Amino acid sequence: MKASRAIQIHVVKATPARGVGIIRLRKLAISVLEKEGVHSAEISLALLNNQDMHRLNREFLQHDEPTDVITFPFSPESSECLQGEILVGVEVAQREARARGHSLEEEVSLYLIHGLLHLCGHDDLRPVARKKMRERERFHLRNLGLPNIGPEK
Repeated sequence: MKASRAIQIHVVKATPARGVGIIRLRKLAISVLEKEGVHSAEISLALLNNQDMHRLNREFLQHDEPTDVITFPFSPESSECLQGEILVGVEVAQREARARGHSLEEEVSLYLIHGLLHLCGHDDLRPVARKKMRERERFHLRNLGLPNIGPEK
């Protein structure tokens, strides 16, 4: 994975995420964006606890529970620079990683890939679009040498 100066990834660990490397997450994000054809981006990634994820999920999506990932696109579709924010629920990731038998970093990586794909215009609301998004998730996991931990559907 090569670093690109035109792609900037800002990571904030607002909650402890033991075993999750910030440099690795930055490199992962740059790789995914480059493979998706993005050459200029400013992305903020925040690793949050259940309380913050619950509050933000309720405030912005009207879902009354903590969640795994929330994505906020900031740039218009016609923009040359992709801008957005990705919020990752570390406690949800910890629970899922334990239940599914892999590392916290792998689960957070999946959520980051998912959020980046949303910023790149993919959606998972309609069955055909969701299938394509899941295929892209598996492609990026494979490309990054990560296990295929993404959902099938």
